[in-house]
Amino acid sequence: MQSLVDFLNGIIWSPALIYLCLGAGLFYSVLTRFVQVRHFFEMWRLLLSGKSSEKGISSFQALAVSLSGRVGTGNIAGVAAAIGFGGPGAVFWMWTVAFFGAATAYIESTLAQIYKEEDRGEFRGGPAYYIEKAMGQKWYAWIFAIATIFACGVLLPGVQSNSIGNAVETAFGTGAMIDTAIGTISFAKIFTGAVISVILAFIIFGGVKRIANFTQIVVPFMALAYIIIAFVIILLNIGEVPRIVGMIIGDAFTPMAGFGAAIGWGVKRGVYSNEAGQGTGPHAAAAANVDHPAQQGLVQSFSIYIDTLLVCSATAFMILITGAYNVHGAGEGAFLVQNLAETVGANGPAFTQLAIESTMPGVGKLFIAFALFFFSFTTILAYYYIAETNIAYIRRTFKLSGLMFFLKLVLITSVFYGTVKTANLAWAMGDVGVGLMAWLNIVGIIIIFFMAKPAIVALKDYERQQQQGVKDYTFNPVALGIQGADYWEERYKRRQGEKPKSEETITVTGETQPSQ
Repeated sequence: MQSLVDFLNGIIWSPALIYLCLGAGLFYSVLTRFVQVRHFFEMWRLLLSGKSSEKGISSFQALAVSLSGRVGTGNIAGVAAAIGFGGPGAVFWMWTVAFFGAATAYIESTLAQIYKEEDRGEFRGGPAYYIEKAMGQKWYAWIFAIATIFACGVLLPGVQSNSIGNAVETAFGTGAMIDTAIGTISFAKIFTGAVISVILAFIIFGGVKRIANFTQIVVPFMALAYIIIAFVIILLNIGEVPRIVGMIIGDAFTPMAGFGAAIGWGVKRGVYSNEAGQGTGPHAAAAANVDHPAQQGLVQSFSIYIDTLLVCSATAFMILITGAYNVHGAGEGAFLVQNLAETVGANGPAFTQLAIESTMPGVGKLFIAFALFFFSFTTILAYYYIAETNIAYIRRTFKLSGLMFFLKLVLITSVFYGTVKTANLAWAMGDVGVGLMAWLNIVGIIIIFFMAKPAIVALKDYERQQQQGVKDYTFNPVALGIQGADYWEERYKRRQGEKPKSEETITVTGETQPSQ
């Protein structure tokens, strides 16, 4: 299985995908005149001003759901893998793909808002929806939907739960070893898998509202706690910071592990971590209740900064400052840098745990186990919601009952199994899922740009209204030449006083009021 998955990764994660991720980010950064820089303060304003509705969640809740997907094991174990296999220079390329990827995140999330739909009382949207409506290629949308269900419902949850299991073992020990049908497994992993599965079942059977309410509390709290710990370690070693920055930048261009390795691992783990272009973020973006599609695009763009430039950087600096890492060479068992025992794996949270432990004895292993549980668990919730949305897309054509229930069972099984299988296989299978989605989504949004440029048109319309100083933003897709945005067409008619096809209400401070 490992050799088959590695073969698939060799095809999917060829240099073509790496250049496509970087190229798409640069392309959209230029086209939007670096929207991720120009509208930085507008992102903050929008983040704090949104409202939820009976059909949608607030901008902040949508950000929290998408951040729960972005801020996960990739920020802790993924950064360690990038350094362990690509050298310190891989961190620079993680920053690069994050900066340019923020523009890609704006494009894909704005498209998700433009082409969202109402489904059984909730907003639904994402790449499958905008590929069908903007490209007019339903077959391509179906391929994305099926690939995403497989990736987010089966492959990716195992990566997250695997890191939780490894972190718990490192912090508390393995406990008794138990023989099972799938091999000898530690009691610690079996117990951890069971606890995760039970809590996961309770939340995902409650729907998107319960997911959003959970993530909007947990994600900001854990991200802030993690960054504070990193900041303390950096302050205690402040004299090392210039050397570490120089190492990251210098190794990015004259890297110890080879130029291709630094770029390849940096981009791969960067995309895995911040998910810009991967097509996962747009699902949560579509669920938000906003006055203009560009608003949620800007909010989602900001999430890339939080994920990579804050959380991933915190991990990288902790590992590099404390020297808690090895850099693997090309041969089996060969090391270009070896600061730790060769048994310490790079595909896991061990580097980060040892980094904190070396500065704060007795804290590192336990804290990372705790942080990974919440980071990874909320990511699993985001994966469930993404898979659920794509099943809802398929259900528009085939009215099959029981699909959502079946998805829940498969996801819970995948999470339990992922907790106990090997880390290398878990990560490799996750890479297959991420790579497939990235290929399909990035190619899709580029084709959509050359067909109609809807996200660029929406940005110009939003900026025009900003310049006019309007307080209540509107979005009229017909006047802008955007076709297929049925929800926004109906909403605009409602605001102009025309009779809508359906009634919409917005809940504000516990009261139900007509939508404006």
